[in-house]
Amino acid sequence: MSSTDTTIRPAAAAHEPGRPAKLRLPESADPADWVARHRDRIGEALAEHGAVLIRGLGLRTVEDVGAVLGQTGAEPVTERESFAPRLTHSPGVHSSSAWPPNQPMCMHHELSYTLGFPELLLFACLDEPTSGGATGLADASAVLEALPRELTERFEREGWLLTRSYNGEIGATVDDAFGTDDHDEVEGYCREHAIDCDWQPDGTLRTRQRRDAVITDPVSGRRCWFNQIAFLNRWTLAPEVAEYLVDEYGVDGLPFNTWYGDGGAVEEDVVRTVNEVYEERTVREPWVAGDLMLVDNVRTAHSREAYEGPREVVVAMASPNRAADHSPVAEVGPR
Repeated sequence: MSSTDTTIRPAAAAHEPGRPAKLRLPESADPADWVARHRDRIGEALAEHGAVLIRGLGLRTVEDVGAVLGQTGAEPVTERESFAPRLTHSPGVHSSSAWPPNQPMCMHHELSYTLGFPELLLFACLDEPTSGGATGLADASAVLEALPRELTERFEREGWLLTRSYNGEIGATVDDAFGTDDHDEVEGYCREHAIDCDWQPDGTLRTRQRRDAVITDPVSGRRCWFNQIAFLNRWTLAPEVAEYLVDEYGVDGLPFNTWYGDGGAVEEDVVRTVNEVYEERTVREPWVAGDLMLVDNVRTAHSREAYEGPREVVVAMASPNRAADHSPVAEVGPR
């Protein structure tokens, strides 16, 4: 295939939803120029498949990634409310979240607990791992259909609740999450983004926010399981990590935890069920240095395998959501 060939072929049969369209091409001398010339065709493939993997683009630096993002025509997203620290290389372009290489990240939708979450994600592999480290994908509509109906109906009716405690030791700091540690500015942000916040006597910030668990994909019109209920729940953490955090901070002081929308605790078996349904529908493609993968963040959930080796995958976030469908479902309930 020549570098000007715009043919994009699905990587698997239609019975594998979530599988990205795949484009292979000889290494491009100018990745941003190539993306600019084929932007419309890439967009069509993304709308059809929910993800597109471009192999052979030859991305080598974070500057390459920023240039490619600029050629998509999408508005960069400034990350706020991150759950773990990460570096910002340029507007919209970030390092991967700081997360132990030996611990996987389970399926989630990036920043799904925020208002103005990114609808488009770009993952660029600058250095491939020795083993593992794939970014798994899962079709959010298929996941919703496969989950027990009584479970999805409750979450669709009540939404889900995220609680966070910024203790300055585990996870993101207040400054990491809000871009400032000034109390007035943090409180102003929280008011504007439907977040309840309380400063504890020791100076720790605790927040609560209620969000929709199921939303409508603006492209296909399909309903999608869209949240981080399982990913940010205590039961998804490695048992030894969860035990340490509960002993150290208590359940109410965990860096993050998720609840039913009415404030009730999400049971361990519910978290297990969600993760099992995700796993059954996960597709994976090992990274090759230079790869670019575009992901529709509403239609497609993503994960990260544990890995060995250097693995540098840069993420770019774009197209902030502004639809009323994704607003908080109601006031935060008691817990």
